[in-house]
Amino acid sequence: MAAVSLLFDWYVFNGLKTWVADWQSVRLRRLITFGYAVITIGVTVMLLAGLNSFATAKGMTPFHEWVLSFFLTFLITKIFFVLVLFLGDIGRFFYGIINYFTKSKPDPQQPFFPARRKFISEAAILVAAFPLTSLLYGMFKGKYDYRVHRQTLHFTDLPEAFDGFTITQISDIHSGSFDNKAAVQRGIDLAKAQKSDLFVFTGDLVNNAAWEIEEYIGNFSQLKAPYGQFSILGNHDYGDYIKWASEAEKAANLDKLKEHHKTLGYRLMLNENTVIEKSGQKIALIGVENWGKDFIKRGNLDKALHGVEKDAFKILLSHDPTHWEEKVRYHPTTIHLTLAGHTHGAQFGVETAGFRWSPVQYKYLNWAGLINHKNRYLYVNRGFGFLAFSGRLGIWPEVTVITLKRAEA
Repeated sequence: MAAVSLLFDWYVFNGLKTWVADWQSVRLRRLITFGYAVITIGVTVMLLAGLNSFATAKGMTPFHEWVLSFFLTFLITKIFFVLVLFLGDIGRFFYGIINYFTKSKPDPQQPFFPARRKFISEAAILVAAFPLTSLLYGMFKGKYDYRVHRQTLHFTDLPEAFDGFTITQISDIHSGSFDNKAAVQRGIDLAKAQKSDLFVFTGDLVNNAAWEIEEYIGNFSQLKAPYGQFSILGNHDYGDYIKWASEAEKAANLDKLKEHHKTLGYRLMLNENTVIEKSGQKIALIGVENWGKDFIKRGNLDKALHGVEKDAFKILLSHDPTHWEEKVRYHPTTIHLTLAGHTHGAQFGVETAGFRWSPVQYKYLNWAGLINHKNRYLYVNRGFGFLAFSGRLGIWPEVTVITLKRAEA
């Protein structure tokens, strides 16, 4: 990818030279062309220098994510620029061919290809400006632009006492990626303002290491609810994506992370269940470890259901939505509602009235929002944090509020 980016740099550099060719100021021409080269090549060099960041228990720091994000932003911008320039060069090629074969005596003083025209470079700059400004917005503003998504779900077998019961869900905090504590607090304040009956967190507290959440324990421990706070693990919480000095060190990291859940005031559910009681009536809350189609599979639904009454109203916390697709919706025991996360909605996409698109849909069938299969519901949270790309565009960070309602039989 770096080699392709450098090839694009050469092409863009020449396009910029055409754009500034008739400028009177030599200094300004050099500032534009060589300034571009220094910035974009410098980002590529920093990216290559940081490729060993996963070789330690620190993993990818916010600095590494910023470098990767700038690299991807510039790469996408260059692709748009090069496409326009390339279309112009194709036109130059065919013009040269036609000119050569239609003239009886081609002028040897004239080049075979006509010079690249300035307006093509100007068009390329205008087209490339859109992804550049959009992605920069996603990096500097969008990743902390928290939104509340509300869903009201109706069930005929919901106990009467839980009619109107509310649940706030957040997922995929990825605390190791945060770089603005005040902005994170705004998201927490938004979740607190919902004043739900129950709070749940559906996995990926960290990117890799337990220490990543320590700076934010005081923030996320503010999330309280009358009927408790419950959490599960996600695939990143196991520390599988970085190198450890030993398996013992890796295991100690997971143990420490579990302690952090306790310090946060969250009951971490590891293939187990509990009863939420209200006015003498009960619902079952079930939490499993991560189970993903292409990821770690420690989740054990049968174990988690042990002791749950068959006719109980059941809510499941399971990080990866593929667990619901592959196992939960077909399970002989009815799980009324599953709350998941994991996909982040790719942190990039379009969601407007009647239309949704994200590149993540080519990997995940259910990647955001509410899904219903024969009255077994799945809700996929778009994620509170971000990972790798230090930004969000179109798929904004989410606080979910679900209201349970009793329907007439």
